[in-house]
Amino acid sequence: MSNYLVAMEAAWLVRDVEEIDDAIGVAVSEAGKRLNDAEMDYVEVDVGATPCPACGEAFDSAFIAADTALVGLLLEMEVFNADSTEHAARIAKSEVGGALRDVPLTVIETVEREDD
Repeated sequence: MSNYLVAMEAAWLVRDVEEIDDAIGVAVSEAGKRLNDAEMDYVEVDVGATPCPACGEAFDSAFIAADTALVGLLLEMEVFNADSTEHAARIAKSEVGGALRDVPLTVIETVEREDD
């Protein structure tokens, strides 16, 4: 059994917002609060990055239309004693998905951690 770092992407909707920075702040704060309420403070929450299709430079994953923002969040957690990368991904998605109900969630990367 091994330990894994699992990275997931979540799509967070923020209503009644006009600025990208405000939308990102609200999304990170709301996700963090829901995870903390579920006693999952070990999950790291940050804004995701999307590459520019023209130049390839990364920018914050947030888009506003009609005062409603879609913010892509990056969630990371360590999973201990999993049988495989797939098993670790299922564990992480199940735990985080339980706390963030009705939030689209996709596992984007699973990396096996070296034993200390």
